Order: sequence, then structure tokens, then C-alpha cells
Amino acid sequence: MTDKADFQDRMLSLGLARVAEQAAIASAALVGRGDEKAADQAAVNAMRDQLNMLDIQGVVVIGEGERDEAPMLYIGEEVGTGTGPAVDIALDPLEGTTLTAKAMPNALTVIAMAPRGTLLHAPDTYMDKLAIGPGYPENVVSLDMSPKERVEALAKARKCKPSDITVCILERPRHQDMIAEVRSTGAAIKLITDGDVAGVIHCAEAEKTGIDMYMGTGGAPEGVLAASALKCMGGQFFGRLVFRNDDEKARAAKAGITDLDRVYTRDELVTSDVIFAATGVTDGSIVSGIKRSPGFVETETILMRSRTGSVRRMIYRTPVE
Repeated sequence: MTDKADFQDRMLSLGLARVAEQAAIASAALVGRGDEKAADQAAVNAMRDQLNMLDIQGVVVIGEGERDEAPMLYIGEEVGTGTGPAVDIALDPLEGTTLTAKAMPNALTVIAMAPRGTLLHAPDTYMDKLAIGPGYPENVVSLDMSPKERVEALAKARKCKPSDITVCILERPRHQDMIAEVRSTGAAIKLITDGDVAGVIHCAEAEKTGIDMYMGTGGAPEGVLAASALKCMGGQFFGRLVFRNDDEKARAAKAGITDLDRVYTRDELVTSDVIFAATGVTDGSIVSGIKRSPGFVETETILMRSRTGSVRRMIYRTPVE
């Protein structure tokens, strides 16, 4: 495991931003083309190439799936030059493949890095997630509460009415009852079609986004990425793995998870310092998408470090043929 002192997050952060930028540039050529797989593959290829230029001993702990399912950036893949600190890497080369294929908002390239052994090796299953932004008492909301109770508890903590609360939920049939219960409180709902990492990040900037809370079931790997972002920006995150069959339970066992009912907090999903970068592919509420002008391409990246709580928004402009 890398000692905290050896994890040079300030030096590594700009390299991580470049990884996200190049993946976004590669996938941007496929925005609106209707080919999700090609867009994802372009992002994967670019991200892998850039990671292998970094002076790290990196292992992908959140990736594209098991080795036999994902030829690139699979869970357990080693990346980097083999020198420098030993690190865990969580990534989603293109969060929002459907958003990219359909030229819809909030497609991102997302990556996080932390010292070796400090990111949960979340299996490729579902996770029940709950997130709020900074400034609230600990455990003001919990996964054991009903959706109605969560809204009422957050409104009480904010000293406002439930109707002043806005909740972000992934629009899926499995969430119909949750959506109905949240609406019964008078709260507003921001439905998103994809991209629940972005959905969680929205909570950390409620004044800007208007979103106070995220709840619902989505991918467990994305939960680790979302927790990484909140560890940098502030806020609370809770996640509990959801298993649909014995195969998924076996994946958890393979990842070393024995308590299948455990509720993970943000700091249990990400146990040490972390750096996080996300670059916009399409325009969104967090960062702008790729912009093209004659001879140039421009990206916007949000780059964060938990050690300092710093959040940078970076514009990168580079010549293209």
C-alpha cells in the first residue's frame, strides 16, 4: 500500500486531468452518431494510452468489467510506467454512452485515483445510493429511511418546507414507487436518463444546480466514483450493494466483500486522500462539452483533490488537424 506521504496528489492531478481530457476528445467525434460502443471504445483507448504515460504503479479497481468481458481497462489491469506510487484507479471512460450517441447533456469522462488499497473494489452489481451536499449534521438522512422520511428530514435540517427540496433520481421503471413517494411530499424531482455520477455531484453544489439530494439504485462502480467526488467537494454518501442473483453475490465474494448488507459511508468507500477528474463530452450542468473551432478543440475539466478540498475548473485548448 502506498503511504500517504508517497501519494503526490498535487503532482499527479494534472496528469489525471489530461487522461480525462484525451478520453473526452477521442469520444467527441462520435457525439450524435448513434454508436454507443464505438464512442465508449474511443474513450477507453485514449484513457488507457494516457494512463500508461503516468509514472505510477496503477491497478484498475473500478473499470469496464472483468478481464474476459472487457479487453481494455478491465478490473485488475495494471497501468502506468511501473515507477512511482502504487495507486488504485476508478474510472468510467465514458459515463453516458447513450447520452453521447444521442448528443444529450451531461456525458462525461470520469476518473479517480487514490493510494493502493483505499478504494472499495465494488463488484459490477447494483448499489442503493443516497447523497446530500455539505453543511448538514452527520446521518441527517439514511438508507433505512423511506424516501418520504429522507425529504422531511432534509427539509427540517435546512429549515425549509419539503416543497423547497429537489431530489435527483435516475429515470427507471424500478424507481416508480420512489418517485411517487417523493412527489407526495411536495418535493420536486429532477429526472435524469443516465449518468448518476453527475447526479450525485449535483448535490455538492446545490446553490448552483438546485439539487439537494440524490437517491436511487444504480451501478456500484459508479458509486465509488461518486463518493470520490464528494470526498473532495464535501457532502455525505451512503451505499448498499443490491444483489439480483447468486452470480452477483459470487462477484462480491471475489472482491473480498463478506457482509452483503453493509451500508458504506463515503469515507468507507474511499478511505484515504483521492483525486478526481471529469471532462465534459456534451454540454452539461457540471462542465461544458467539447467545443470545436477552425483548427482547435476545447475541453472543460473539473479537477479535485480531497487533501486540500480544492476544485479547479480547467479550460484546455489544443490545435487539431
